[in-house]
Amino acid sequence: MVVVVDDHEGFRAVARALLEGDGLVVVAEVADGRAALEVVERLAPDLVLLDVHLPDLDGFEVSKQLALLPNPPVVVLTSSRPISDLRRRIEESPVAGFVPKHLLFAAALSALTG
Repeated sequence: MVVVVDDHEGFRAVARALLEGDGLVVVAEVADGRAALEVVERLAPDLVLLDVHLPDLDGFEVSKQLALLPNPPVVVLTSSRPISDLRRRIEESPVAGFVPKHLLFAAALSALTG
């Protein structure tokens, strides 16, 4: 079960279609960090695809809070910005990895999540 977190409705729709087309089950889409925290706590997904740049809490803060849950999901960050701009923060965060938005597909997520 996957939750997609991104403030762009169009990207959420594309991500859902790509992930479901590759056999993953998307159980929710949300547009901001606070909603992500609520829905992840309620639904307990296995995986959260989390945009770095959100209108309230950024993806790094959300990932830190998700890591504190009793059964935290695997978190994969995504962004349209290059990883070089984010590498240090990604390495210091409790996430499984990073997938650029333009390279999003289920195999890329599977490679990060085992």
